[in-house]
Amino acid sequence: MKYIPQGLIDARLAGRKGVPAGFAQSSASRKEIERKAMEAVIEAEIALGYEPSDVSAKKFGYDILSFDPHNKRQRFIEVKGRIDGANTIMVTRNEIITSLNKPEDYILAIVQISQEFVQQPRYVWRPFEVEPAFGVTAQQFDLEHLLSKSEPPG
Repeated sequence: MKYIPQGLIDARLAGRKGVPAGFAQSSASRKEIERKAMEAVIEAEIALGYEPSDVSAKKFGYDILSFDPHNKRQRFIEVKGRIDGANTIMVTRNEIITSLNKPEDYILAIVQISQEFVQQPRYVWRPFEVEPAFGVTAQQFDLEHLLSKSEPPG
């Protein structure tokens, strides 16, 4: 069982009718945003000549395993789809630890989505610096800060 601090819920609900700031209104909407974000990253990887595979259901700490047939290296890509107006990204402990274990090959891909428009993915290399404290299952990061460290796929 997971618990969310009431203060966090209250802060997110301030001024809105039950919808946290920057979160899609329903589970179906959130799934659709994630689907679109995954598709955008897979398309970007294919355009770069990589061979991406969706492994998100396996909970490895990344969503896409992308193989470079030229140098025989793998890229481990965690995809975060965010609706327009979102200001944070939630990252699991497993995702952070995976990024720290594979710093040269791990990418945090951020895809912003507004209405039906899907923006180009932004890649953040070495997105995290330290392992979360024991007992921390997820951490929230400032979206603007992460985007300031990002670049187009490449």
